[in-house]
Amino acid sequence: MNDRSIIRLENIKRYFQVGEETVHALRGVSFSIKEGEFVSIMGASGSGKSTLLNLLGCLDTPTEGEYFLDNIPVSSMGKNERSTIRNRKIGFIFQSYNLLPKTTALENVELPLLYNPAFNMKERHEKAKKALEAVGLSDRLNHKSNQMSGGQQQRVAIARALVNDPVLILADEATGNLDTRTAFEIMILLQELHRDGRTIIFVTHNPELAAFTSRNIVLRDGKIIKDGLNEHIESAQKMLDSLPKQED
Repeated sequence: MNDRSIIRLENIKRYFQVGEETVHALRGVSFSIKEGEFVSIMGASGSGKSTLLNLLGCLDTPTEGEYFLDNIPVSSMGKNERSTIRNRKIGFIFQSYNLLPKTTALENVELPLLYNPAFNMKERHEKAKKALEAVGLSDRLNHKSNQMSGGQQQRVAIARALVNDPVLILADEATGNLDTRTAFEIMILLQELHRDGRTIIFVTHNPELAAFTSRNIVLRDGKIIKDGLNEHIESAQKMLDSLPKQED
């Protein structure tokens, strides 16, 4: 990890008008995330987690305050610029995988590259193949979504998030639809990406999963109530090894 900040939030506030009522979703949130950190963001429903996630993913802009992504102030951008930033600088991993049905793993992973004129068809194909190999799916390149397990589909989603070599990976409840064993397998993969120097933000409501990350930020009522380094990072591999063996 180096000292370069990938993300900097300065007194971020986000208000929504619901009828005559103003909802204060975020009430002055400030933090920086350095290159190579693996940060969990936790909080109960209504804590401001989803609002913060939308801002970090450039899907929304704050009412007040400033968000810098890779030293670029996001509020200065128009919708098209934000869209390009989302495509080039952020890799998204969702709870529901968000894969295209009836489409192969390779085609799903190539998708973000279709919007990047820097790559021709052959280069897109090669990059997608390498990303799938990196997540252990070299034998599933031409399998369609409905021919894969939940864990395999989430690996495809992770490969798709990696294919543009983003500065930030944003994972939203990425293990929420998976059983315990498969969830640990996905956390092993994320821990490996972290060891390779990737910057990852992992949004979760599950403190057990936050134990696998290097820093924990906790929200309540739109404010940060805790932000600290995790002194004892759990090994997802050890947790997986400790589970009872599955019957064949």
